[in-house]
Amino acid sequence: MRAARSPTGSGVAARIRIGFVGAGFMGQLAHIRSYAQLREECELVALAEPRQRTAELVAARYGIGRVYRDHRELLDSEQLDGIVATQKYAYHAALLPELYPDVACLFTEKPLALSASAGDRLASLARDAGCVHMVGYHRRCDPATAAAKRTVDAWKASGELGALRYVRICYSRGDWIANAHPALINAGEDAPPVNAEEPPPEFAGDDDERWALSKYTDELVHPLNLLRHLLGERYRVVFVHVSGRLYAFESESGVPATIEVDPYRVTVGLEEEALVAFERGYVRLRPAPSLAVKRAGTLEVYRDPGAGATPERSRPQLPWVDPMQAQAGTFLRVCRGEVPPPTDAAEAAEDLHLVSEILRTRVALPGVREALRAERADHARDWEERLQAMPRL
Repeated sequence: MRAARSPTGSGVAARIRIGFVGAGFMGQLAHIRSYAQLREECELVALAEPRQRTAELVAARYGIGRVYRDHRELLDSEQLDGIVATQKYAYHAALLPELYPDVACLFTEKPLALSASAGDRLASLARDAGCVHMVGYHRRCDPATAAAKRTVDAWKASGELGALRYVRICYSRGDWIANAHPALINAGEDAPPVNAEEPPPEFAGDDDERWALSKYTDELVHPLNLLRHLLGERYRVVFVHVSGRLYAFESESGVPATIEVDPYRVTVGLEEEALVAFERGYVRLRPAPSLAVKRAGTLEVYRDPGAGATPERSRPQLPWVDPMQAQAGTFLRVCRGEVPPPTDAAEAAEDLHLVSEILRTRVALPGVREALRAERADHARDWEERLQAMPRL
């Protein structure tokens, strides 16, 4: 019988016992690094990673107690309060059902899965197993996003600046790595093959559609999730442009919203913003790059109360905490039972349904084949330019 759930998992432990499944690019640079900075709150108990030499080097750098070849060895050997399983999302459908029964709290990166049906299945399995699954939409934990959300909710509650009129998110892929890559440890070993989820039949027969599903699932879920967070309610898709550059939505209460995708190319830095507009003011959020270190996003708040009053524009100074460290701190609070996950598996599955609906609508539009081929070529050129722009340290 496995004993993965910690006897102190009820939240009384002075330090939360964390185990890691995976030490790849995001595993090291986003997650293990972040928990290592929170040692007063957590203990880095063990790492499961099949690349043995890489695992040993990562454990030595970050002070992880023990190393195992896979998650099964870890579950059989350790008592944990939470597991951080940083794997490619196409592996989740096979891996997560083996973790849910044996851990009270689980963290994975977004997206939840490749397909909406797999996402629904995983959310159901987590619920049935009693596992609290936090899905890593780190933008919600960015101090700038937290401040924006507090402001938006306060204005909605008070009505001081009128009604919420419009929400717009604009993002370009840009340099989300923020020069974090030189810190990656890689001893050069090959990872063993893993069963990856196949695309659903409706998108499996066409190579361009398979590519679009993978891209949407990996990238578009971020603004889709952030849009729901800022609106504070669900929304529906009302327009999809054949180019994949523009999507329009309407919230349950009738607020219009848009997401603009890659309107221009960015090779150095990150260009992303969310505008939440009220009748007499707005909040403009610019999230930090995903792997920024000790740096939050930025926030601009504008108020124009009218009646002869002077409009005000402010840019609050936010704490020197990056989104990934803030996210790690939030997961520790989830493990202690202090807060629910910002995004749980059930909500993450909703994002996958939106992705499927958007792609299904787009592939039915005239001219979509040419648009998809052009988008793939542009995506490849964009990535090559960003690689060339990255510092070689």
